Amino acid sequence: MKFKATVALAALTLASTLATAQQGVSPTEITLGSIQDLSGPLAGFGKQARLGMLLAVDEINEQGGINGRKLNLLVEDSGYDPKKAVLAAQKLVNQNKIFMMVGHIGTAQNMAAMPVQFEKNVINFFPITAAREMYEPFHKLKYSFAATYFDQMRRAVPQMVKDKGAKKICTIYQDDDFGLEVMRGGEAGLKTLNLEYAEKTSFKRGATDFSSQVAKMKAADCDMVVLGTIIRETIGTIGESRKTGFNPTFIGTSAAYTDLIHKLGGKAMDGLYAAMTVQNPYTDEQSPQIRFWANKYKTKFNEDPTVFSVYGYTIINTFANVASKAGKNLTTDSFIKIMDTLSVPPDIFGSTTITFSPTKRLGSDASRLSQIQDGKWKVVGPYIGDAMPAKK
Repeated sequence: MKFKATVALAALTLASTLATAQQGVSPTEITLGSIQDLSGPLAGFGKQARLGMLLAVDEINEQGGINGRKLNLLVEDSGYDPKKAVLAAQKLVNQNKIFMMVGHIGTAQNMAAMPVQFEKNVINFFPITAAREMYEPFHKLKYSFAATYFDQMRRAVPQMVKDKGAKKICTIYQDDDFGLEVMRGGEAGLKTLNLEYAEKTSFKRGATDFSSQVAKMKAADCDMVVLGTIIRETIGTIGESRKTGFNPTFIGTSAAYTDLIHKLGGKAMDGLYAAMTVQNPYTDEQSPQIRFWANKYKTKFNEDPTVFSVYGYTIINTFANVASKAGKNLTTDSFIKIMDTLSVPPDIFGSTTITFSPTKRLGSDASRLSQIQDGKWKVVGPYIGDAMPAKK
């Protein structure tokens, strides 16, 4: 009887250990998941983010990993479709058993996927979108790193209106969560000047023809346009405007801050302003540190890095920093404990300090303006942001 009791106790202990084992963490490996657009309208961004992540993963693994564990990064394609993002999240969370979702790209895509993750206690770590929903409403499994589209435009638009002496401000925006955030941020900024949009026009995700929207804004005689656009929509809107002789001041968010704008759009893109939080890493200028990193990236992948490459790289490195501090007993709870006292100083890419607390899930709300001048982004303003008070 004593033997049977011992076996039963051992079985219960084993079952308990298995039940409490941390998903995605083995004695030798930490499995991370990421969902990128690798085939849709943001495929340029998704590819760059993925390569930046892979560079960081390779560097970390070459140095022995994190507390003896190697990183294993699994990337799924959403095609920038929220429905596909849900399927990708289900695969990563339920089949691949990832420890954490890192750098998932897209606002609507993250909002669709997060419930799948949260059901299995999987953190949504530093999504590549600047929507407020990435940290609001508060959830212990949400961590966002960059100033929101709303705050970017809330601050930048009134500043630009004053600097340019603009009288009629229009907006063109993507008809989804992302575009609405941009439009509303500009609206809030204009309200501080007792102004409102002279014209608002939108387009469906995936649109390629912006002639009717541009015609509406030109007819309204707008001298400034707030862009709730990403890559091809930014290029399409500005390109159509230049062709028709419509030349207002264009201002976009960090979603439009990419070298693809001037590479694909050419000279017509000169003059575009965009909010940003880290500098685009050109290989032939910037600091020696950025130049070294950019050329290392180019050697490895045979293409120039971009700001999205930097996002991917820094997301993985921030994860590794926290996971390392969490020690050998890496769990969701031990990771959160470190995150809730985390302060990350400015890095070589020109970021601002980011901080977190038990009640603060946005690293920083500060951004600054950059402008395309002679085919390259140039920083034209300082960081502007509020202190982020802890929520009661």
